[in-house]
Amino acid sequence: MARFSGKVVLISGGARGQGAAEARQIVAEGGRVVLGDVLEAEGQALAAELGAAARFLRQDVTRAEDWAAAVALAEREFGGLHGLVNNAGIYRPLPLMQTDAAHWERHFEVNQLGCFLGMQAVVPVMERGGGGSIVNISSTAGLRGSPNAIAYSSTKWALRGMTKAAAVDLAPKQIRVNSVHPGPIDTEMVKVWSNEQRTKRLSQIPLGRMGTAEDVARVVLFLLSDEAAYVTGAEIAVDGGASL
Repeated sequence: MARFSGKVVLISGGARGQGAAEARQIVAEGGRVVLGDVLEAEGQALAAELGAAARFLRQDVTRAEDWAAAVALAEREFGGLHGLVNNAGIYRPLPLMQTDAAHWERHFEVNQLGCFLGMQAVVPVMERGGGGSIVNISSTAGLRGSPNAIAYSSTKWALRGMTKAAAVDLAPKQIRVNSVHPGPIDTEMVKVWSNEQRTKRLSQIPLGRMGTAEDVARVVLFLLSDEAAYVTGAEIAVDGGASL
């Protein structure tokens, strides 16, 4: 039997990059996905590619009502919800002294508040279904200091703590919560780097290459699956050794 047969997973920021890679792999293994994103054209195109096993809705993760709509869509179209990937996030690098309150608050709203609202939104339906799995996408910037990224790093460190607190709170409901910490992954998010910055980051990776969205997706799928049934509150770096 396919690993995700009968399972439904909600992926925020699911229109492209890591979220899209996760969606493709889940559907390939028999699952169904609800894709939430503000990138409507890309999200609709991915849902069309994946066919009957996928639904897309426009989702602003900073709005509780958008989370409620995503959960309702999963229940209405697929009959329940078994997994959540809090994948949506922004990365707009600035050093400490160039970061103003608005820049800080925007990172907080998308990266941290969005994750909090997502976890709250899915718990009732997961509990009714007998449990589930939540995967919060943090970063190696949540494991170590990261240059020129005070706002981003703060939110990713916060996700690390939120994951552990939620894992304790939700264990009696049979809902597992884990965090994944990607390093430099070759997606749209890192196109803000100059060639010099990219070369420097590559030189710091023991495995000698940038990661791919598929590298991250494979770890996320493990944590969503029953293969990780005794794993909760864990943090897994997917970074080629960059955080060593």
